[in-house]
Amino acid sequence: MNTILVTATEESTGKTAVALALARLAQERGLSVGYMKPKGTRLQSNVGKTLDEDPMLAREVLGLDAEMHELEPIVYSPTFIQQAIRGREQSDELHEQIRESFDSLAEDHDLMIIEGGGKLTTGGIVELTDPDVAELLDAEVLLLSHYRNGSDVDDLLAAVNDVGDRLSGVLFNAVANTDFDPLDTDVVPFLEGRGIPVLGVVPRQQDLAGVTVGQLATELNADVLTGGDTDAFVERFLVGAMSGDKALRHLRRTKDAVLVTGGDRPDLQTVALEAPGVKCLILTGGFRPPGAVIGKAEEKGVPILLVQGDTLTTIERAEDVVRSGRTRDEETIERMRGLLHDHADVDALLEGAESDTTGTEDQES
Repeated sequence: MNTILVTATEESTGKTAVALALARLAQERGLSVGYMKPKGTRLQSNVGKTLDEDPMLAREVLGLDAEMHELEPIVYSPTFIQQAIRGREQSDELHEQIRESFDSLAEDHDLMIIEGGGKLTTGGIVELTDPDVAELLDAEVLLLSHYRNGSDVDDLLAAVNDVGDRLSGVLFNAVANTDFDPLDTDVVPFLEGRGIPVLGVVPRQQDLAGVTVGQLATELNADVLTGGDTDAFVERFLVGAMSGDKALRHLRRTKDAVLVTGGDRPDLQTVALEAPGVKCLILTGGFRPPGAVIGKAEEKGVPILLVQGDTLTTIERAEDVVRSGRTRDEETIERMRGLLHDHADVDALLEGAESDTTGTEDQES
């Protein structure tokens, strides 16, 4: 049996989508595939009850018959972290717990896909970083990374050093069109010259990189005050806490953005409606804007969402929606399956598992 751990240099790099898409590709090649996420990190509560949807999605997408406590043996919540810092969680016991769950899940499978939690270093408090987990479960490591500029290579090299000899390769995910050339001509040769295999460069897809205004309104339980394009995708959020003139200069340089500001700031609201890259306004505090602002938004076709919460809480929730909510359905996994098929060296990724299966078949025959 072969084991692949999918981890990343930073959060929100597409681990779930890549892990499950790779598992689907392996199933299509006739392999029996299991899944595990040792550390549940995508939580919406600071108590011990997990709300991490990734193992539930894996169970559905891969047709697994396994209990949640095995698929996700550790709920890495703020409460857990606090207990670990106080010495109330023992590393040896946690390691044994993960190992037992893994052994149970791996039985009769050709390949186990392990999804990392958060980022590469998450779990260090209890000696369960992703490199630690790879060592514990004897796993090869697929390292995901974004690429936006050259400084990302520093983070990538540090991660490669942490993973060590267990690295099977690097996969760049969600790469913008403008970044393909420097990756292809400079970064990939640089990495491969250092003996670091690059197993693929997956292009960015807008509908996988953001959420629609309509989805955002639903998740925030917002009142939609105006018409407009609620199917527009948004990827970033700006906090309106500056003067109108400064805001206009800044907003003109952005795209696919949402301005989040108090409902009592009509000056900023008016300026934002002049910026073509602003797809939506979110007004906080439950304050309705003046009629002139609503009229201009209707004219420009920009939706205005009204929420009751404060600006900081709203920003945190909205960013969480974009970061965590966009890749949690079977359709997204199927999209990623196609992207990996077209843009990654799937043969290299699955070589170990397929060779193990071939060897077994040869012995049986």
